[in-house]
Amino acid sequence: MRSIFSVTGADRLTFLQGLLSGDVLGVAQDGIVYAALLTPQGKYLADMFVIAQGGGLYLDMDASIAAATVQRLNMYRLRADVQIAPSEIAVSRGVDTPPDGAFADPRHAALGWRFYGAPIAEKAVDWDAIRVAHIIPQTGIELIPNDTYILEAGLDRLNGVSFRKGCYVGQEVTARMRHKTELKKGLVRVAIDGAAPVGTAIMAGDRVAGTLFTQSGGFALAHLRLDWASGKMQAGDARLTLV
Repeated sequence: MRSIFSVTGADRLTFLQGLLSGDVLGVAQDGIVYAALLTPQGKYLADMFVIAQGGGLYLDMDASIAAATVQRLNMYRLRADVQIAPSEIAVSRGVDTPPDGAFADPRHAALGWRFYGAPIAEKAVDWDAIRVAHIIPQTGIELIPNDTYILEAGLDRLNGVSFRKGCYVGQEVTARMRHKTELKKGLVRVAIDGAAPVGTAIMAGDRVAGTLFTQSGGFALAHLRLDWASGKMQAGDARLTLV
């Protein structure tokens, strides 16, 4: 379930630009940007879409993190002319022919389109299969508040991080991670024989190599320490191999 908020006030774009990892100024006209809100230590708090449509500016985020995210944004508001309020518009999505006024999902072409307005009928889509096939994390599953680093989750590959904009909360840590020679941990796709609950520890021999997440069609998403993931691995009763 998603929650949509309207953002009003003269400072709304510059306010979000200084907080979120994406280049929000790119939606000054009709458009959509994917971005994350981080802690000052560079850890994930929330991911969201910023939408400019019909003269309005909106935030689209998972309902499970909405209240805490808006509270956090308001904490940063200080004297800025910005107001954040729940919106009556709804989001619909699909991978078939998009309706007029829909936006292409900015994360990946396989995720189809997103439409903001009155709800429209959606065809059944196996979103987990798409996410696993293209290594796309989801709020509350692979993206864990106060734990995940967005580069390890691949948000830069999903157009959720701008390295050309100015500073934002958590930018210094994110930039340092980007300039490392190689990330030691990351979200990857694995082949899985069997099944195990989301959150199961992945063992490489007697070492904990990572955590198992979404599973679909013989494959799964896993956060792994990459230098320990070259051979056979185990997660509960399931056997894993890095793809």
